[in-house]
Formats: sequence, structure tokens, C-alpha cells
Amino acid sequence: MGYGSNGGEEERRRMVERPPPPLLRSSSLYRYNSPLVQVCLIGLVCFCCPGMFNALSGMGGGGQVDHEAANNANTALYTTFAVFGVLGGGIYNLLGPRLTLVSGCSTYVLYAASFLYYNHYHHQLFAIVAGAVLGVGAGLLWAGQGAIMTSYPPADRKGTYISLFWCIFNMGGVIGGLIPFVLNYNRAEAASVNDGTYIAFMCFMALGALLSLAVLPPSKVVRDDGTRATNVTYSDVSAESIEILRLFANWKMLLMVPAAWASNFFYSYQFNNVNGLLFNLRTKGLNNVFYWGAQMAGSMGIGYFLDYSFRSRRKRGLAGIALVAAVSTGIWAGGLANQLRYRDGKWADELDFKNSGSRFAGPFVLYFSYGLLDAIFQSLCYWVIGALADDSQTLSRYSGFYKGVQSAGAAVAWQVDTHKTPLLTQLIINWVLTTVSYPLLIVLVVLAVKDEDATTQDTESKLPPTDATNNASAKEIESSGKCT
Repeated sequence: MGYGSNGGEEERRRMVERPPPPLLRSSSLYRYNSPLVQVCLIGLVCFCCPGMFNALSGMGGGGQVDHEAANNANTALYTTFAVFGVLGGGIYNLLGPRLTLVSGCSTYVLYAASFLYYNHYHHQLFAIVAGAVLGVGAGLLWAGQGAIMTSYPPADRKGTYISLFWCIFNMGGVIGGLIPFVLNYNRAEAASVNDGTYIAFMCFMALGALLSLAVLPPSKVVRDDGTRATNVTYSDVSAESIEILRLFANWKMLLMVPAAWASNFFYSYQFNNVNGLLFNLRTKGLNNVFYWGAQMAGSMGIGYFLDYSFRSRRKRGLAGIALVAAVSTGIWAGGLANQLRYRDGKWADELDFKNSGSRFAGPFVLYFSYGLLDAIFQSLCYWVIGALADDSQTLSRYSGFYKGVQSAGAAVAWQVDTHKTPLLTQLIINWVLTTVSYPLLIVLVVLAVKDEDATTQDTESKLPPTDATNNASAKEIESSGKCT
């Protein structure tokens, strides 16, 4: 994002509103500066970086038989992620998407390289340091991703665009699951993945860093009706710092805390103690293909529902919460039934997709369902965040806050697993955390989500200053240049 350049007075105001030049309406969805192309681009970036990271983590222990190194690395990762997830929104507003994204993406390569090193020397320090560095980069990447995904699309199609992003992003997990499946196909016994697996992950991650340079800033993204994604830029570090601090007193963000905390908390249980514990090496990779494939299906379904189920956006949100809550309850109940089969955390005979017959089916369907739940739960959270504002500056902070709290929960979760907390206890905690989130999301939708025909003036009269929309739309609403 650029800095103010119209004299000292505007520098003191710390924010510049640049009226857009005359725009040409276009019906083409495939323009380089269209929201569709830009959301697809950020999806491809996440396909290569966090998508491959997810595939690596999904194998349990980062592909290692001993999970301790990966657990400690992930604890370091999510600890720094918690800090830079919150700060990431402000950094994005100052640096713009390209610098923010390329800085974040470059750290993923280092993380994969640390496990390649661990394969040979079994020293945890490199993996732990790489995890901490990745936490910084991931905070930047996901704050930028959240701002792009929630502010570039038209207001009435955010669910569709979120599901599109989620499909492209999770295709990375599908491809990433195929890599260890193919490269380790003939190694059915318990073993760590081979060097080629880590090298393949590193190549994809490096490609993601290069692709991030193609993402346009919001001021250059033009929707089909001729409006730009946003016309306001922030020009001062202190202004961003103040706005970030205000998030911790923002009642809307406080209502999001339980959902954000829960949304990555279940990964350590699902990856290490379901996929990592019940299945042999090659089957873990195959399972991840279907886990992330389930995410694609789940995001498409919930995205369509949240955009098209009812005329009223508020009704769509409430119905979406009810649907996700019902599916979540059924899946966790199935998880409980499976967990009661190995209360002591020991599974005598690892399952193989070719040789275990019907014994393989139940745990496989459960792990597939966990992927479905992750997608619909997080897509719902992003949809709610996207319904709270329209401009990328506000939404980058909201998304950063969400990712920061999410990462703090994940850091705790990886240590919960490291300290050998009983698996039944871990499952119950995950179930309770997701269940508590739903009534709070209902309150948030009822109080804060406006239907599309609500006027911006009405929104500004009822919301705190930090939530006023700055989007100069076809309605030609003036924002008056005040910090929001």
C-alpha cells in the first residue's frame, strides 16, 4: 500500500483517500484485475505454501515416527503465529499484499528444509527455530489472505469466493498427500518419510513465494460493476498500532474468540492421534488426499449455502451456523465412538488400505469427516468476518486477530499432545470448544451482520468507529477521511 503524498496536512491525518479514476464496467470474470482472478491467485499461493505444510503435518509428526520434534516445532510456530497473526493486519496495511505475502511464503521453505535436516541428524533445534520463523511468516501470509478473500469479492458473493479459495488451497493438501503416498508406497512398515518427500514440498513452497508477487493491491482490483475493492490507504505505523490494540476491546472480535481458538485446536488430535496412530505410512498419505478433498467438498457446500439459501444475509448466517453445529455434533459423536476403542492411546495393528479390509473403513470415514468439519467450520468463521465490514483495512485486522487467536490455541494444543494428555480428554476438549462457539456466533450475526440493502449511513450510526465501512461503491458514499 502506498503512503500519503498530498502534503503535510494529509500526512498528519494519517490516511489518504484517493478517488479512483473513471472505470470501465466489464462483464469478463477473467480479467487479471478481477476479484475472481485475484482470489484464485491467493488460493494458488496457499496451495503451494500452507497447503503443502498441511499435508506434511497431516501425516503426523511432520512425517517422522517420533512426534516430539514436530510437536515442539509446532508449539514454537503457533506461539509466534499468535503474535504476528494479530500484528499481520497492520503490517499488511503498511506494506501491501506483495511484500507481505512474499515475506510470509519464504519461511515455509525453511520449515520443510528443517525436517530434511532432521531426517539425517535428529537435532530438534533447527526444526524448532524454523517453526518459530514460520510462525512469523504465516502470520503475515494469513493476514493478507484474509483481507484479500473477504474484501475483494462483491458483498453478496463472499461465501462463493471463500469456498473457491478453500478448494484451491486444499488441493495443495490433496497433491501434498499424494507425494508421500507415491514416494513411500513400498514402505508399509513404520518409518519416517524419505528425503524426496521433503524436497518435493520445498519446491512447491518456493513456487508459492514467486506466485505471491502477482497479487494486486486492493486499489487496483476492479469488480464487474466498476467499483474498486477499496480506495483508502493507511500511512502511519502508530495509527495501525492503535487500531490493532482496539481489537482486544472490540465486542465483535471477543465473540469470535472461542471459534478462533477452536478452529486449529483439533489438528494435533486428528493428525497425530487418528491418522498418525491408526494407519501405516503409505496409508497416512492416502488418507490426507481424502482429508483435504473432503475440505474442498465441504467448503463448496457451505459456501453455496451461505450465499444462496435465503434472501436475507442474516438468515443465511443463522441457518449456516445451525447446519454446521448439527454436522459437527454428529462427527464428534462418531469420533467418541472410535476413541473408546483405544482409550489407552495404543493401537495394536496399524491399518493398511490394501490389507486391512473392513477394519480400515470406519477410521477412514471418520478421518474424512474430520476434514469436512474443518472446512465448514472455518469457512463459516470467515464468512461471518467478511460480513462485518467491506474494506480491506478493517478486514485485514479482523482476519489477523482471528488467525492470532487461532494460533494461540494451536500452540496450546500441540503441547497438550506432547504432554501425553489422555486421548479421550483431548477429544472431549475439542468437542466442547467447537460447541461453545455456535451460540456466540449466533449473537454476533444477530447483532452485527446487516442485510445487503442496509445503508452505509445506518451502519455507521450503530457500529463503533473502527467498523465503519470505507468502501467507495456505486452508491458514492463519502468516508470523510476519518480513521476507522
